[in-house]
Amino acid sequence: MRQSKRAYWRKLDNAAKLFPATSNERDTRVFRFYCELRETIVEELLQKAVDKTLKKYPVFLSVMRKGLFWHYLEKSELRPVVREENKEPCSNIYVKDKKSLLFEVTYYKKRINFEVYHALTDGTGATEFLRELVKNYLVIAHAEEELADMPLLTKEITVADQEDDGFNKYYSKKGSAGKQKKKKAFQIKRPNKEFGELQVTEATMSVGQLLKRSRELGVSMTVLLSTVFLCAIHEEMTKLQEHKPVVLMVPVNLRKFFPSSSMLNFFWWIEPFYQFGGEDDSFEAVLAHVKTFFKEELTQEKISENMNTLISLEHHPILRLAPLELKNLCINAGARFSERDTTAIFSNMSVVSMPEVYEPYIRRFGVFTSTPKVELCMCSFRDTITLGFTSRHDSTNIQRNFFRILSELGVDSVIEEPEYPPERHERSIGAMFFKGFSFACLVLIVAAVAVDVCLKMKFHWPLWAAGGVASMWMALAIGFSKRHNLLKNAMWQLIAVPVMCILWDVFTGWKGWSIDYVLPAVCVLVQLSMFIISRLQSHTAREYMIYYVMASGYGIVVPLVLMLVHCVSLTFPSVICIGVSFIMLMALVIFKGRELKEEMQKKFHL
Repeated sequence: MRQSKRAYWRKLDNAAKLFPATSNERDTRVFRFYCELRETIVEELLQKAVDKTLKKYPVFLSVMRKGLFWHYLEKSELRPVVREENKEPCSNIYVKDKKSLLFEVTYYKKRINFEVYHALTDGTGATEFLRELVKNYLVIAHAEEELADMPLLTKEITVADQEDDGFNKYYSKKGSAGKQKKKKAFQIKRPNKEFGELQVTEATMSVGQLLKRSRELGVSMTVLLSTVFLCAIHEEMTKLQEHKPVVLMVPVNLRKFFPSSSMLNFFWWIEPFYQFGGEDDSFEAVLAHVKTFFKEELTQEKISENMNTLISLEHHPILRLAPLELKNLCINAGARFSERDTTAIFSNMSVVSMPEVYEPYIRRFGVFTSTPKVELCMCSFRDTITLGFTSRHDSTNIQRNFFRILSELGVDSVIEEPEYPPERHERSIGAMFFKGFSFACLVLIVAAVAVDVCLKMKFHWPLWAAGGVASMWMALAIGFSKRHNLLKNAMWQLIAVPVMCILWDVFTGWKGWSIDYVLPAVCVLVQLSMFIISRLQSHTAREYMIYYVMASGYGIVVPLVLMLVHCVSLTFPSVICIGVSFIMLMALVIFKGRELKEEMQKKFHL
């Protein structure tokens, strides 16, 4: 395949902008696509297969970075290391401030797992990567048998094609859909599992059997399964809960409507629903309603209108100029608000096809995802459909109802018992230490207040003790939250330490020591620490550039302003700070001018 040069960085596509702002431990925005072979996986061979696959799909070698207005993806020299599965499926991959790849390849016995953060790609992109990975593994593992290396794609795809942003390509200002008021959907409320772990229920069934029954009912398999899902949820509702509709979110692959070879996110969604508690809650009535809904919503014109509406928000001049942290707060709030519009999620990843020569080595493909709701994912290989239910609830009643209704329709399913490593509920040592430290700080403050009250001391020393403890806690909290990026940690300390010292100065009777000595000293020390950190960690200019610029700018502007407004009584520390900061900034401009320009373009892109 002919390759073209990768861009060093690229903007997130429209759908991907949502994920960095909303992902957390409960909703990691990670999904797993896996392949179960008929033979035990060999780690060394799988590593070779991964390395070979990445030569074809280098767009996956990216890390998430933060700009002033948007997140973006940056080309990385990091390489994935294959390992045996050892943690909960769909665990966190994107860690804020940590420079790491956004996918993982693991294995367990006969299963190859490909887990990916949704901001990097969607189900279609993940399918193509996994297909190529499985093919490469089989070719390497069966080299002695001279297993043929068959191409999986019918046309030549360049790196530029893989990085193509379908949303921007097909966006038009015309034809945006009007805003429609939605009724709040029924929410499934069940006790979560003890440790909040992801619960996975998988089953397989015959493609032929389900397809035959769907044709008899005059609907597609997706419409039939959506209806079964709605009815399975309804069986767990009370009469009082029926005043709210049951709503599914069903992602739609836009490549079926708008030609694209993009490996990025390129999907939309529709929301089939049914208002139970009316005159007719029969399966036939729900099926007819869902069939009509799919027919009306799955048109190129309708999807284009909805897509244009979403993208127009991104292009709004005021929203574009809003700082990233403000955007994240708004996106997060909007996402949480929108969660009330849907009850559950159903993702159909469609057919996974492989050349006939590889089929005897493969048992099945499967897919499921991390979710705060109940989600059903589906894919098929040959005559086998694999369904994967995920939730964090300590109940499988909806799953039970789903498979029973299918059985009543004449579609048999077999519950799979996939093999996983022994369950682990290991807590982060760092997180436990921070919680212990926070509790110890609280105990010290309470003890100080209790002693003061009991002894009735005139000098209220607990206030000083509480201030000291709070200062220690603040410094450690910043250090802990930014521990994955020492340069960013130093930048936060540059702001936090002077602020805490100024507060101490104010409440102890203003003497000015905080701005005369502490502020300029901290500015110089932080810049020196950044220089040492970047050298010890062998950072490239692009990695440390923005932090040097911010620290130097802070070291010039803040002391200079304080001097101009005559807040500083002793000037020489501030003058030294300004001089050091100016020299640091000019060194960047003179010796790293090109990198500085590129970094500013990335960080300030709108």
